[in-house]
Amino acid sequence: MKVGEISNMKKMSVLMSSVLLSSSLAMTTLPAYANLPFSVDGKQLPSLAPMLENVTPAVVLISVKGTQEVQSVPDAFRFFFGNPRQNAPRERPFQGLGSGVIIDAEKGYIVTNHHVVKEADEIQITLKDGRQISAKKIGADENSDIALLQVEADGLTQVKIADSDKLRVGDFTVAIGSPFGLGQTVTSGIVSALGRSGLNVENIEDFIQTDAAINSGNSGGALINLRGELIGINTAIIGPNGGNVGIGFAIPSNMVQSLVKQIIEFGEVRRGVLGVSGRSVTGEFAKAMELEEAQGAFIEEVTKDSAAEEAGIVAGDVITQVNGKKIKSFAELRGKIGAIGAGSEVELTVLKSNGKKKVYKVVLKKADSANIEPSSIHRALEGATLENNSQGFGVNVTDVEAGTPAALIGLRKGDIIRGVNRKRVANIGELRELLQDESSVSLLNIARGNSNLFIRIK
Repeated sequence: MKVGEISNMKKMSVLMSSVLLSSSLAMTTLPAYANLPFSVDGKQLPSLAPMLENVTPAVVLISVKGTQEVQSVPDAFRFFFGNPRQNAPRERPFQGLGSGVIIDAEKGYIVTNHHVVKEADEIQITLKDGRQISAKKIGADENSDIALLQVEADGLTQVKIADSDKLRVGDFTVAIGSPFGLGQTVTSGIVSALGRSGLNVENIEDFIQTDAAINSGNSGGALINLRGELIGINTAIIGPNGGNVGIGFAIPSNMVQSLVKQIIEFGEVRRGVLGVSGRSVTGEFAKAMELEEAQGAFIEEVTKDSAAEEAGIVAGDVITQVNGKKIKSFAELRGKIGAIGAGSEVELTVLKSNGKKKVYKVVLKKADSANIEPSSIHRALEGATLENNSQGFGVNVTDVEAGTPAALIGLRKGDIIRGVNRKRVANIGELRELLQDESSVSLLNIARGNSNLFIRIK
C-alpha cells in the first residue's frame, strides 16, 4: 500500500502495515484494550502493543545442545576406503535454537516442536526477562511434531488457549518467536487456509496456514489471535531459499491440547486409530462415483477387528465429517483422528454407497507407537523402555539397556512397576506424579514373575 503526501497532519490516516487495517476496521476489530482513539494530539493511537505486553512473556527462546551420529564417509564411497573403523558412524556435537510457549505457569509446562528438542542432551530456556533456566523433556510425539518441556521457576506467565475449531480464513494472526536467534520478534498476518496437510505423508497434519512471517527459529513459537489467545504452535514454512515467502504452518491449539493432555496423563501420546485406508475425494473421483461434493475421505479398505469395522464402516463409504466438522481430504481425516486419544468416542458422518448419510459413533483403538522419555520421570529410570500396562495394572518395563541407571538400580526386562511407596500406579502419568521429588528416597513396588519386590531409588 502506498501512502501519499499529507499536508494536514491532524487529518492523517493511520496505516497499520502489518495487518492492513483501516481506521474504521481497527476500531471494530481490535480487542477492547487496543481500541484507542485516532489522534496525534498527544493521545495514543490504536496498537497491538498492550495485548502483546501481556502475551510475549509466555513465549520463550529454547537453546539445545547434543550429539548426533554422522558418517565420516558417504555409503556410496566406502568401497574405496580400506579401514572400516574410519568409516563407522561417529558422533558430532550440535547446537540449535527454537521457541516455546508456556501453557501452565504453576507447573512450568512449555510446548514446543519435537524437531526443536530432538536428540538434545541439554535444554535451556530464556525468558523475556532474561532469566535462563534448564528444562527437561516430559514427552514428545514425532508424528505431530509436538514436545512438552517442564521448568522449575517462579513468576512465569502462561498464555490463554483459544478454540482453534472456531478459526475462519481471514482472521488476523500474530506470530511470536525468535527467528535466527535474533531475540523475540513479532509479525502479523491472517489465516490463509485451514486443514492443510501433505507436507510429510507420514506425519499427523491438520495445519493452520498463515502469511505472518515465520522463519528459522520460530519453530515452537506462538500463533495468537487479536485477543492474545494461542491458536497454534508454529512449526513449518514453505521457503525455496530458506526464508519466508508468506506460507507458514501452525499446529492448531485444539490438537496441541489433546496431545499434551495425553503426555501429562499417560506419559505418552495414546494415539487413536480408526483402522482405515483410502484417498481424498477429488473432482474427477466424485464424478466417477456420482458424489454430490468433491471433498471427503473415500474408504478403500477397513482393517479387520479395527474400530471402524466394529462400528459398521465399510469399504466404499465416504467420511464427510468428524464430530460435526466437515473434512476436505483423507489427510485431514488422518490428522483429526490422530490427535484424538485412544478410547475416545468420535462421531463420523458417512455417505453410503446408496447416497444416504449415516452417523456412526466410533470408539478409537490405541496405536502401537509411543515416545516416552523415562529419564524425564526420574533420572534413575534412564535406559529403561516403559509402556502402560494394557490392563491398567501398572507400567511395563519392556527393555533395559545394560550399564544404564535403570540397570544399575536392578530393573529387568519384564518387570511391572505396580506402585511407589505403597501407593498403586495405573499408568506412566501417575508414576511421574509420585516421583516428582527426585531429592527424596522412593521405593518402587515391582512385580517380577510370581514375586513382588521393592527397589530403592533416589
